[in-house]
Amino acid sequence: MDPAFQRLFSVEEANALLPTLREILDEIALHRDALGERAPEMEPILRGAAENGGGRAGSEYGVEAYRLYLALGRITDLGVVLKDLDMGLLDFPHEREGRVVFLCWHPPEESVEYWHELDSGYAGRQPL
Repeated sequence: MDPAFQRLFSVEEANALLPTLREILDEIALHRDALGERAPEMEPILRGAAENGGGRAGSEYGVEAYRLYLALGRITDLGVVLKDLDMGLLDFPHEREGRVVFLCWHPPEESVEYWHELDSGYAGRQPL
């Protein structure tokens, strides 16, 4: 196994994780959007934070950022690689013909149906 990855997935194992990953991606989108909505008000708060701790808005922003961090960590803990937060693009390390490649999936695809070389990315996707 490639030491850069926690584990290698079969196509079946990757597909079995998709319901869980869809839930996590929904949670990530929720926190990402909440952070985006609050971002414009954060600049003056962050400038003043050294003096007053940022107040309620700063605390809420920090909590939202922490929730996003935790959701991202759940994906990493599964051994899956998040490649694009906005697309929900995920890669699963996989052994193919004696070398490590990525199985590639993103919503709204129903199942894992593509793979690509480690260095080719989404543009290099090929059908399984």
